[in-house]
Amino acid sequence: MKEIEFIIYVADLRKSKEFYEELLQTKPILDVAGMTEFKLTDYVKLGLMPENGIAKILSDKLPHPNRGKGIPRCELYLKVENAEEYMERGIQLGGKEISELKNRDWGDKVGYISDLDGHIIAFAGQMIIE
Repeated sequence: MKEIEFIIYVADLRKSKEFYEELLQTKPILDVAGMTEFKLTDYVKLGLMPENGIAKILSDKLPHPNRGKGIPRCELYLKVENAEEYMERGIQLGGKEISELKNRDWGDKVGYISDLDGHIIAFAGQMIIE
């Protein structure tokens, strides 16, 4: 594999682009009518695609993605230096807190929010031993 891109389907591309641009503190590397992409690492990108755009590709083979609105359909698990800041920023931008930042039994300190479309975003940092 040369590169990995995760694409999530969004109701409003402009609003989601603004949310992720502010949340990730980075500008998109691609921003056109049917797709926005953010470079997360040298080999990983996050793509945002309008639900109506993918619905045209799916045609009648699968349900329209808007039928899953508010139902968690994916999780972005982001290991970051300052998980608290990401959590706070995500909530200020309109995300919803799902689970507070705390030590988890798999060894990370993680908090969860949902984005504007209900996709789950986990911010993971180093576990704090108390």
